[in-house]
Amino acid sequence: MGGESIHRELDARAAKVSEQVVAWRRHLHRHPELPNREVNTARLVADHLRALGLDEVRTGIAGHGVVGVLRGAAPGGGRVVALRADMDALPVKDLCGADFASEAVDADYPGGPFPVSHACGHDCHTAMLMGAATVLAGVRDRLPGTVLFVFQPAEEGPPVTEEGGARAMVEAGAFADPVPTMAFGMHVTPYPKGYVGYRAGNQYGASTLVRVVVTGKQVHGSTPWEGVDPMPAAGAILTGIGQLYRQVSAFDPVTVTIGHVEDVGRFNIIGETVTLWGTVRCAVESDMAEVRRRLTTLAEHSAAAYGATATVEYLQPVPPVHNSGPWVAAGLPTFRRVVGADRVVETGATLGYDDVSELIGRFGGLYVMLGVQDATPDAAGRPVPVEGGRGLATNHSPHFYADDDTLVTGVRLHAHVAYDHLTGALVAR
Repeated sequence: MGGESIHRELDARAAKVSEQVVAWRRHLHRHPELPNREVNTARLVADHLRALGLDEVRTGIAGHGVVGVLRGAAPGGGRVVALRADMDALPVKDLCGADFASEAVDADYPGGPFPVSHACGHDCHTAMLMGAATVLAGVRDRLPGTVLFVFQPAEEGPPVTEEGGARAMVEAGAFADPVPTMAFGMHVTPYPKGYVGYRAGNQYGASTLVRVVVTGKQVHGSTPWEGVDPMPAAGAILTGIGQLYRQVSAFDPVTVTIGHVEDVGRFNIIGETVTLWGTVRCAVESDMAEVRRRLTTLAEHSAAAYGATATVEYLQPVPPVHNSGPWVAAGLPTFRRVVGADRVVETGATLGYDDVSELIGRFGGLYVMLGVQDATPDAAGRPVPVEGGRGLATNHSPHFYADDDTLVTGVRLHAHVAYDHLTGALVAR
């Protein structure tokens, strides 16, 4: 069977499984699980992969990671493609408005209780890859290589006292046998439905979690002079962060965000500590060391100015997602075949992160964006809402939504990329 015929068959099989993909996605959306707690999601995935009769289904990897191994039966099988989807949800209330919206609450998660929802679209990613596994298992006799279906936990970052995510899967040996010759993933995004966004270079930035603990001396609120109040020092650090941007090159964006503040005081008690939790993002990874150095200096010296002390820790570092030029050139014909040349667009860089970078950096490959919302591109290629549609809602927003009709496009992307790589049509040269 020629290449065009097999591509048509992949599309037909994707259409056939599309209703099941939507059903999986809605089930997962209604029953989300936080990072390192993806017990039921992993069970659903593993049961499906076993039902497909894959050669291996590996479970319990780096927590609840699942890897399905499909060895093609066609000759010439030296290549190995790893298709990756993330499974975890976020501690965000679900206001998407769908009748399958999540009402889940995790009362036991560290720092909780938290409302839980798939406000980043990982339910879509998981369902689309389950569909792709169905499609590719149906043509295993024509696959000249091996497909790894990688379902990853804790992409959003595990609790700080735990390990997890893509690097943990690598360290657990998930990709040691066989070793991928390409990794591929995608992320649903508030972009026009059915559009594929790509970028040569850094698609996403480098990231690290930061914890700043400011320590003073606890005292009664009526006698602050008898203790050391850590709160003014914490405020000075928060204010000073706004000046860090001026201390590194303005030509490569960086951002330092403090998203959570913890104290141990009371309205009439000056507590001993204030803890600032945040994230550092750099468009260029080489800037990370300098930003960290300056943030540490700012925190320590600001605290000292108020008679307090500060300790700064950097946790869960994630390298940037980098799509090399040769890999992009190899992938564009596949993307254009799947969605049409006019729907494959180059996007700008973002300071988001995704630890799929751990795979692409090691094995080569590509990461792209899949538009799933009611939008149309303007003259500059930026998404603008469609009149009468649901508007645009960003990832991590309580209002984030994804159009179910677009999920089949993600299934087709996975299937076409896998087949093209295994047959040598999608290889960086």
